[in-house]
Amino acid sequence: MTKKRIAVLTSGGDAPGMNAAIRAIVRKIIFDGNEPWGVWYGFKGLAEGNMRPLTAHDVSNISSRGGTMLYTARYPEFAEREGQEKAVEQLKKNNIEGLVVIGGDGSYHGAQALTRLGFPTVGVPGTIDNDIAGTDYTIGFDTACNTALESLDKLRDTARSHARTFVVEVMGRNAGDIALWSGIGVGADQVIIPEADFSMDEVTQAIDNGYKNGKMHHLIVLAEGVMKASEFEEKMSAYPTDYHVRTITLGHVQRGGSPSAKDRMIASVLGHQAAAYVETGKGGVCFGIHNNQPVYTPIDEALSTKDDHAALNDRLENLNQEISFWAGNDQDKSNDLV
Repeated sequence: MTKKRIAVLTSGGDAPGMNAAIRAIVRKIIFDGNEPWGVWYGFKGLAEGNMRPLTAHDVSNISSRGGTMLYTARYPEFAEREGQEKAVEQLKKNNIEGLVVIGGDGSYHGAQALTRLGFPTVGVPGTIDNDIAGTDYTIGFDTACNTALESLDKLRDTARSHARTFVVEVMGRNAGDIALWSGIGVGADQVIIPEADFSMDEVTQAIDNGYKNGKMHHLIVLAEGVMKASEFEEKMSAYPTDYHVRTITLGHVQRGGSPSAKDRMIASVLGHQAAAYVETGKGGVCFGIHNNQPVYTPIDEALSTKDDHAALNDRLENLNQEISFWAGNDQDKSNDLV
């Protein structure tokens, strides 16, 4: 039996768990008697032919490492037909018969383009933002939430010590998932996300209510898709009350670090499923986790579906409003509660 050559690349922002997915893909391909190839630097490397065979040894002991061993790079030229055709040319030149793309929304568009050009390509959701349709969780989301949560716990300590209002900006692009999960986890007083309307009047009124009820420090988690923390502070400064605001942007630290057990497991399951699928010569789908089961969705459908987590995020936002400090009107003023 002739061995099939199947390639894998990572694209877009790195996410903890990408290496675990790479390992699963490579090992599954080897187990099935086929030949795995790695593509370095995403679609840029693909168009330039920067690829080579991978062995089982190449992916040993990488599941615990953050980032991606295959590296990633921006390549806006891939949005054009010429860049896509260069990639297909390189794949055929190296006798590659299928491709697995690990990444987010932009990576899925690249996989979609290759599929439309007749090359079997499948997607695996690797992004901390958790903003991909067709899956309950994306690879890297859980670790990013835990990273943000650890920082928020520490920031709340100093906010309480100095009786200040801390506004902490977390990542997530245009999605509020990281903000909601880490904000509820830390017991934030308010979580501001792109999916829900808010007014600065309501924000400051809530803080005022907290002061009246004996709460001397406040923690607000702000999703980057709403606005920058510095802009949020500027808007608060227009009010007469001095809220003793300090702003913190957690930034790219949320992308790094050793992946959690959940991210390693999700990555391994989805990588294994993707490799098995593309080995059959089929493409045009992306894999995900739904109700703790691996599923796949046509890439066209995943990219055309919006607000995949909107209903859950709405419930979580309402939950946080109801369990935050000022949820009720009659509070115990004897302690600075959290």
